[in-house]
Amino acid sequence: MAQGFEESWRPLGDAYLTDLLARPDLIVLAALVGDHVVGGLTAHVLPMTRAEEREVFIYDLAIAPACQRRGAGAALVAEVRAVAAAIGAANVFVPTDVEDVEAVRFYRAIGGDEAPVAMFTFLPR
Repeated sequence: MAQGFEESWRPLGDAYLTDLLARPDLIVLAALVGDHVVGGLTAHVLPMTRAEEREVFIYDLAIAPACQRRGAGAALVAEVRAVAAAIGAANVFVPTDVEDVEAVRFYRAIGGDEAPVAMFTFLPR
């Protein structure tokens, strides 16, 4: 994922990765061409407090540049939506930077409903 977003990264330790992948509230999907991973999606299942329901938050979606515009991203979103339906989630949502024109165009093209929201981030203290 970090490579897809051109972000710095460091390898995850085996114990951390094992614990992460064992979480029932984490969805990890991969797009493959043959035996090669060309993309992936991670999502988190979030319990809601306003109703007894859950929503699925797509945190990362990345496809190798050479494999973009061939349906892999749409297939990953379709699959996470199927997983969400299977677990009874009420909604699937994904934030994207407004400046990321390609991402905005992609989510519109696959039928996403755009919501006018502002997101704020804070450093822990």
